[in-house]
This record gives sequence, structure tokens and C-alpha cells, in this order.
Amino acid sequence: MFLNHRTPVLPTPEQALRGRPVPEFTVPSRHTVLGNALVGPYPEGLEVADFALGCFWGAERKFWQTEGVWTTLVGYQGGYTENPTYEEACSGLTGHTEAVRVVFDPAVVSYEELLKLFWESHNPTQGFRQGNDVGTQYRSAIYTHSPAQAAAADASREAYQKVLTASGHKEITTEILPAEGRPFWPAEAYHQQYLDKNPGGYCGIGGTGVSCPIGVAPAEG
Repeated sequence: MFLNHRTPVLPTPEQALRGRPVPEFTVPSRHTVLGNALVGPYPEGLEVADFALGCFWGAERKFWQTEGVWTTLVGYQGGYTENPTYEEACSGLTGHTEAVRVVFDPAVVSYEELLKLFWESHNPTQGFRQGNDVGTQYRSAIYTHSPAQAAAADASREAYQKVLTASGHKEITTEILPAEGRPFWPAEAYHQQYLDKNPGGYCGIGGTGVSCPIGVAPAEG
């Protein structure tokens, strides 16, 4: 039904695919680049951040290349279907985004620095698309794990909107919502660290070219 729309439409909970109580696949134990565990529990002192910024192949690489990131994994989040498959998420009938879970050491890289990378790595004004990738699964989103993350995300959106507007861009469409009640469902093994396994693989990630002021000291004078 939704695939016939020229403009993608999110399903309601009643319209979404039911999913399944257990996944149809297993997730690898280790990150192919960083060597650390993909699925928690994670070591004490680390924090978790969830971002959606288009196709998760290129998005994940942006974060695993960042100093202070302990592990990354891709999955589906923000919708209704339990333990979805990639094909189901791409059908538009799950309501999920293609998301990246980032596990990081806040003593090395701050959440604000990750927000800056998030904003600058995609175009957050495009609604249900990212470049040539069209669908509700490609929408921009931040799923927060604490009141502090929520406050930082909201502040960063406001700050980035100001510089985007000044540069002639439209309104940000990024959804900022609590991760609580929006489980992160890990994706299939072949999606994890996809661009490490396939260096010449597709990467649809591209920003606006506008720098995000988060974490940047004000100019003197």
C-alpha cells in the first residue's frame, strides 16, 4: 500500500507489520574494525547514542572513524515491528529508521561532538529521504538515552537551524525522541560494518556543507 505513494507515508501501529518475538538471524559478536563487542552489556563508563541519518552503511562508518567511539552497530529503530528484517524495513511498513547505535567513552568524545558529526554528515531538512534514497526509513532522527542527551539534542537542533536558515536551507525535519519505548533492533550480519567489508560499496551519506556550531568556541572580537 505504502510503496504506491509518490510521497512516503508512515504506517500507523495498526497498519505496521507484526514482526516476530525472536530475530530470524544472529548478530556477529565483534566489530570488524574496532574489535569490540557489538551487542551489550558494555563496559562501565561508556554511554550509548542512537542516530538515524539515511542509509546506515555510510552513517556507521562516520562514527566508527571517530576517536572515543568504542563500538558501532546498525539496526532498525523508531517504528513498531519487532525484530524486523531489512526487506521489511525497506517496505515502509515497519515505521523504523535505519539507525546507528554508537557506544562511546565520554571522557574522550562528548555527546555534543557526536551531535556535531551527526548534523554535518547528512541533510536533516529532507523529510522522508536522504539524497536519492527515498523512504520513511531514511528520515533523520535522534533517539536519546537521558534527559541530558535530550537537552543537548534540542539545543543542537536550534543552533544548527540558525546557521542553516542563514545559508538558505529549509526547516530541520529531524525527530528527537526518547529511546525508551523505541527498541533498537540490530540488523543482519551483512549490514554490520558494511563499508569495511565492501570498501567500494554504496554510501549515500552527504551533508549540507554548513558547519554546525556545536562544540565550536565563539570567535573573539
